Amino acid sequence: MSFDSTEHPHRRFNALTGEWVLVSPHRSKRPWQGQQEEPEQEHRPAYDPTCYLCPGNPRVGGEVNPKYTDTYVFNNDFGALTADVPTGGIDEGGLLRAEAESGICRVICFSPRHDLTLPQMTTPAIRKVVDLWVSEFATLGARPDINYVQIFENKGPMMGCSNPHPHGQIWAQRTVPGEPAKETERQLAYYQEYGRTLLADYLKVELEKKERVVLENEHFVVLVPFWAVWPFETIVIARRPVQDVTQLSDPERDALADILRRLTIRYDNLFSISFPYSAGLHQRPTDGQEHPEWHLHMHFYPPLLRSATVRKFMVGYEMLGDPQRDVTPEFSAGRLREQSEVHYKGAVE
Repeated sequence: MSFDSTEHPHRRFNALTGEWVLVSPHRSKRPWQGQQEEPEQEHRPAYDPTCYLCPGNPRVGGEVNPKYTDTYVFNNDFGALTADVPTGGIDEGGLLRAEAESGICRVICFSPRHDLTLPQMTTPAIRKVVDLWVSEFATLGARPDINYVQIFENKGPMMGCSNPHPHGQIWAQRTVPGEPAKETERQLAYYQEYGRTLLADYLKVELEKKERVVLENEHFVVLVPFWAVWPFETIVIARRPVQDVTQLSDPERDALADILRRLTIRYDNLFSISFPYSAGLHQRPTDGQEHPEWHLHMHFYPPLLRSATVRKFMVGYEMLGDPQRDVTPEFSAGRLREQSEVHYKGAVE
């Protein structure tokens, strides 16, 4: 009997982080008798007078939002990081260690419409979100006290989102967080050995094979990574190896907006729901170094597994050993590829 990755358990190596994931394709045939989620209530008004993110409404901290007409950004009223943290820490024999961490947390409202999400917005409207990412990265990254700018979105209550108004966040901080730090180390080692970015070479392989590519345009490619952990995880990779969003040309910014809209429509169409996920840009640290090893990309981590009500849980072996998945990345890519790029709800009025 010869090894078959579509049938036999195996491990896959994550070239970006140096970690492994266990793939168990035979388990996808098992019946599901575990917890099932309640689908999110999708009937929302275009304006909600009780929403603290809608235009003209007061926020919990007492500030009042302007009557914005496209995007809007402000300092998070209850940010996990603050800029005025005194220096200091704890070190008891190298075993009990802590250090002060400072930073800035921002909230980005994607649209004044309370009832929209990215897949229901137009490409020009998403382009304004991309432009705001660029300006915020440039402004925050220029500060001497900021060494990393993490731009991300949590979509849906399943991902801990407490407000359905379309919005994302930016956490900018003094240190480089764990995940981009691992990616920096792996990409630097690859660049020093080959003189090319890791993701440029990886993208070349994926475009030749095509089996995990979901969609593409002139400047970006979306694929399910060979090492994907989450069932319908994807990565958006820039064809040109730029280090951060400020280096994107106007056509590339348009292309990023286009690819995000088309991808998120496919997600929604997969189970005919507003598809939950956590997503975020990974780009170079803002520590004053050039970082030629870095290659701009964006991760999408959706939790749903089999349907709108069955999710993937990270428990047991995943918490104590390695991440594990049942369906193969190739299967997931095929499911996403076959989805229409016309939203199941039709055009937004």
